[in-house]
Amino acid sequence: MEHITKQKNGVAMALAGGETGESRGDFPLPTGPGIESIRQHYLRPIAPGNFGTRSKYWIAGLLVVMAWGLYAYIHQLQMGLEATAMRNYVSWGLYIATFVFIIGISHSGTLVSAILRVTNQEWRRPITRSAELLTAVALMFGGLMPIIDMGRPDRVLNLIFYGRIQSPLLWDVLCVTTYFTGSVMFLYLPMIPDIALAKKRFATTGSKFRLWVYDKLSMGWQGTPEQWRRLERAMRVMTVMIIPIAVSVHTVISYIFAMTLRAGWDSTVFGPYFVVGALYSGSAGVILVMAAFRKIYHLEEFITPRHFDLMGKIVLSLTMIYAYFNLNEYWIPAYKMASGEAPLLHSLFSGNLSTLFWTLQFGTVLIPIIILATPRGRRPTLSVIACIIIVVGAWVKRYAIVIPVLEHPFLPMQHAPQSWTHYFPNWVEFSVVGGMLAGIFLVLTLFSKFFPISSIWEVEEGVHRSEHSAHDHSSGQSHLAANGKDTNHKHIPAVEEAFAQ
Repeated sequence: MEHITKQKNGVAMALAGGETGESRGDFPLPTGPGIESIRQHYLRPIAPGNFGTRSKYWIAGLLVVMAWGLYAYIHQLQMGLEATAMRNYVSWGLYIATFVFIIGISHSGTLVSAILRVTNQEWRRPITRSAELLTAVALMFGGLMPIIDMGRPDRVLNLIFYGRIQSPLLWDVLCVTTYFTGSVMFLYLPMIPDIALAKKRFATTGSKFRLWVYDKLSMGWQGTPEQWRRLERAMRVMTVMIIPIAVSVHTVISYIFAMTLRAGWDSTVFGPYFVVGALYSGSAGVILVMAAFRKIYHLEEFITPRHFDLMGKIVLSLTMIYAYFNLNEYWIPAYKMASGEAPLLHSLFSGNLSTLFWTLQFGTVLIPIIILATPRGRRPTLSVIACIIIVVGAWVKRYAIVIPVLEHPFLPMQHAPQSWTHYFPNWVEFSVVGGMLAGIFLVLTLFSKFFPISSIWEVEEGVHRSEHSAHDHSSGQSHLAANGKDTNHKHIPAVEEAFAQ
């Protein structure tokens, strides 16, 4: 028992990007049994018959919320947008604010997976799939929000058939569709070896449907050297491609606002402002997802406090950059105080929206910076608290970007009802958005019940690389650079052999 515990600790240290070789102290690097321990931990949650009572209640609750959201949307279709709180003054409400927020969360996969792959950060291995999954699911549901916002969703194809290439709305459709397609491929490609492993492990215990799905998705994977080379080549191409696509998506979404002449949106910094805001909230979302999976599936020895510390540093850096953009976005217009922007700025700084505005600035930007600035604040519990504040604040911030501007037009409507000049979502909008969020949680839950939530082969590869680096270090041939990155880009044959068994 003591031997197994030492092996698990050795795996944890390797995955956390710790030192290799003799400096590991009392914990030897794992060999055969250590690799088997990794597989058992990651395959146990997806074993047939893994739906316990709590899981069934959780899924049933999500289905109820989704059903209520569907009922509210059907009511909206029958009554038109009059069923919502949106009117001629505020024609974009909670739906569009949620769309911008969810697409921002989708940047998590780009940040954690693609960028960390490009920079060859070894500690990324246990958390990349969670990030890639969050990206794909967020795009899947977030992309529906503009359609839900339409009074006649049956006319959405007119945007494609008769759309004008000069319109940022058409650019948005093209970018989001491309990003969703690329993100699904980016999630799926590294899953192929793990799906083949699951198919083999559950060949006698899995249902026919489960094995059929595994068989189709594994695409005849045998773990041959040629298949590994093709997989890695495809991953390199997708890693390089997905980063500029992701940046273009949120840049184009910002153009929908910035290319208008409305006070509060007419800004040249909206592109980078939206991208940084998306990375800021998306990276916080990754910490919340990996913390949830770590707790639910008992992966503490694989997703370690060091992962939270490193991700916390990334979130801290992005939060500080986001604070800088926030300052520029409001300080420069406030200094000039142009007559067209003055009513909006007064409303934000000292009017009816001032409590919301200053809470966002100090509560969701300054407080996370204070928490994450210290090593203690980057421990799992406090990191999760800081990231909850960031994610909730990012959603409210999108609301504050969309709604106040629409409430302060350049030319107020003549004889408009007083109720039109103010907006707050009603039960229909809250219900539809709640159903959408339940759908996101449902897909995340079902995915974690059928597919490994970490890339098993990449985790094993990291352990093997640590093992080989330790051996090379002892003979003066270390492949680790001074910054801790692995400069040996060749695939480890031991991993090929393990999956070919």
